Order: sequence, then structure tokens, then C-alpha cells
Amino acid sequence: MATAAVESPASTEVDQLTRIRLELATLDQISDNEKQGFLKLIGRYLGGKSEAIQWEKIKPPTDEVVVPYDKMSEFSDDPVKIKSLLDKLAVLKLNGGLGTTMGCTGPKSVIEVRNGLTFLDLIVKQIESLNQTYDSNVPLVLMNSFNTHDDTLKIVERYKDSKLEVITFNQSQYPRVVAADMIPWPAKGKTDNAGWYPPGHGDVFPSLDNSGKLDELLAQGKEYVFIANSDNLGAIVDLKILNHLVENQNEYCMEVTPKTLADVKGGTLISYEGRVQLLEIAQVPDEHVNEFKSIDKFKIFNTNNMWVNLKAIKRLVEADALQMEIIPNPKEVDGVKVLQLETAAGAAIRFFDRAIGVNVPRSRFLPVKATSDLLLVQSDLYTVQDGAVVRNPARTNPENPSIDLSSEFKKVGDFLKRFKSIPSILELESLKVSGNVWFGKDIVLKGKVVVEAAKGEKVEVPDEAVLDNTVVKN
Repeated sequence: MATAAVESPASTEVDQLTRIRLELATLDQISDNEKQGFLKLIGRYLGGKSEAIQWEKIKPPTDEVVVPYDKMSEFSDDPVKIKSLLDKLAVLKLNGGLGTTMGCTGPKSVIEVRNGLTFLDLIVKQIESLNQTYDSNVPLVLMNSFNTHDDTLKIVERYKDSKLEVITFNQSQYPRVVAADMIPWPAKGKTDNAGWYPPGHGDVFPSLDNSGKLDELLAQGKEYVFIANSDNLGAIVDLKILNHLVENQNEYCMEVTPKTLADVKGGTLISYEGRVQLLEIAQVPDEHVNEFKSIDKFKIFNTNNMWVNLKAIKRLVEADALQMEIIPNPKEVDGVKVLQLETAAGAAIRFFDRAIGVNVPRSRFLPVKATSDLLLVQSDLYTVQDGAVVRNPARTNPENPSIDLSSEFKKVGDFLKRFKSIPSILELESLKVSGNVWFGKDIVLKGKVVVEAAKGEKVEVPDEAVLDNTVVKN
């Protein structure tokens, strides 16, 4: 009597991958490089070959692994030395995100931050100032996504007369897969933008190479690229860090900063089996999550400011050695449960030689993720010098005030309408605003302030009011 053949998990996985490959071949919206990159990613995911972190092997990083900023190599302010350093550098901003969460259309980097200047305007001014001061040629590289590419090309036209070369390229465009069968959604007819996604900023390394921009930078004599989110206003070029990397031949450097209770979910650096490694909360076993969130054991978190050697990127990409942890991101789009597989650039640290972290001042981490952050950077807490957003030394408290604005303030347009002018917050500890609240001009906020409007009611804070440790209700 014949026995039925039992299909092994491995053969099922191969059959599924073959089917995905065949479906992918029918899609002409993306390049062969993108198809190959997607197949490698989904093949690794289906294979389930993720390396679980063994908690007992985790060790806190030493000062040799995560170098304190004030213990980095002494740096000469000789203009000739500075020009020599800057000529080795390119600045790359991750520019794939849209401003939809703040109620804006187009790239997030074109939201006005201060004095009519957008994120991109400020970045251009920073690099222009460096190039003019030191007669250097630091280019600005923008990694766009298919969501931001067309708008960004129009926007950078305004910088064509700047003392600055602006280089753009697109990161990969991968198909979302339908969660039920893992088939690419565009192969099932979802061919508009909703069927696709940019696969996280870990894609910066292969996309920089596939676009030809990596070879262009190397041909210009560039040795390092400083990578940062376009919405992090603290991520400016730091010559002390660059000098340290050049002198010590570090191929990768991640900027970390002391963790506060607001940052407990942020990734941290650890020593693991003799190498420096990024540990994200998603990798932590459930029984150790509270330990991970502790600011006593894990004292630092990743700012996503990274300095990376360009030749090392070329070497590792060509060897297909950058096997960063896969981040599954489930979503529901148009009523369909889909999955997008992503990677993070910080997770690449363990593949580079002589990789380090540097524990930088908190001032280098100033992201604008919501209108509450916008209030901070538009206030008298900061000024702008040569495109850099600089903290006002008149603020004696080293911590920024905590700002909590309700949904009425979520969209930038609504936020701006509800403030005749941004209040003075130099002496503010915390602000909590909820409901239909409107602020007049020249208001001063001090200490702990709460302003609440009851449902269906309106609260107007008058011009020139001083709210000092108070609760305002109607």
C-alpha cells in the first residue's frame, strides 16, 4: 500500500517563494534590483531564520564601545584641517516620509519649522554655511521614496544657485503582501500607490549602491556619509565626531544619548558576543521588557544619527552581508490585511569593522514628530543660527518642557490657527491642553500649566496673559 508523500516545511517554503517570484515577474513598475531585493527579504522572512537574542549574553557597552562625547579625540580648529575633513564627507537625509500625520500633503521635510523656513531650508543653510566658511564641498544627498520623489525634485530646484550640490535618489519600492497568502498585492490588481511601500531606512545601503550614487561619492573622494532623519533638527555636522572616526578608522558610528522616561522604547546599544549591536524592544523576550525599559540598566538610546564609511558600505553590499533583522509591519489598507517587511539602518552596526557608538549631548536629538514638538522649536526656547536650531542658554532647566496637545491641535494648520503667536516657555515645566482652546498673542507660560475646554465649550487665553502654575477651565 503506497503512502502519501508528506510535504516538508522547507519544500512548502520553496513552493511559496517560487509562486511569489512568478507573481513578481508580472510587475513592471519596479526594477530587477528591487525585485531581487524583495525576494531576498521575503525569502529570509519565510525561512524564519531570525537569530533570537540570548538575554544572558547581553553586556553593557564599555567606554571603548560607546565613547563619551567629551572623551573623543581632541580636535584642532585649524581651517585647513577642517576643510580636509569636510572634503571627505557627504550628508544624507532620510527624506521618504510624508507629512500626513501632521495634516500636511507632500514630503514632511517641507513643513515650515521656524521663520518660514522648512526642514530642508534649514538643512541647506547649515551645509551652505560650512561650505562657505571652509571652502569645502559637502554635498547634500536626499534619499526619497516613491511617495516624495516628484515633489522633492520640484522643491530642490529652489537651491540650484546655492553653494551646495544636491543629489537625490529613490529608495526601493516593494510590494505589500496580502497577509492571508503572502502574494504581492499589486499582482492581485492593487497597482496604485497603496499596493507598495518603502522598506524602511535599512534600505539606504543597497539603494545608495543600486542608484549609482555610492560610486559617484567615492569618485569624488568622499569617505564618510552622515545619515540622519530629515526631521531631526539636532542632526547637524559635528567635526569632532568626524575627526575621531577618521583618526580611528571606525567604519560605523551610531549616536546615542542618555535615555529619559520618554525614551524607554527606543533601541539601545549592547555588547553581544564581542561586537557592538543594536537591541530593539521587538527583540526583547516578554519577561525582560520591563528591564529593557529601565533607565538604570539601559541608559542610552539610538538617535538614528549615523556616520558610515562609504567603502565599507560598498564592500558589504556587494557581499550581500547586511542581513539586518526583519521588522514585520502589519497594516490594514482599504479593508485588506497586508504585511510590509522592513529593516532599520541602525541594525547594520554589527556588520561593520571597528563600529562604535558615541554618547552625544541631548541637543543632537531634536525630532519634530508632532505639533507639540513644533511648539517647542518655534518658541523662545530656540533660536536659528546658520540653519542650526540652537537652544536658548537663558533656559536654566536642562530638560525641555513636556507638551501635551489634544487632537484639535494635531494638524499643523489647526495648530497655527489656535496660536496668535507662540507663547514664551522659557520657564515652563509642562503644558497640557485639551479641547477647543485658543491662545492670544504674547502669552507667557511658567511652571505646570493645564488649559481645558469642556465638551462643546471654548476657552480663549487672552493676549499678554501670564499663566504660572495654574489650571484654566471654563
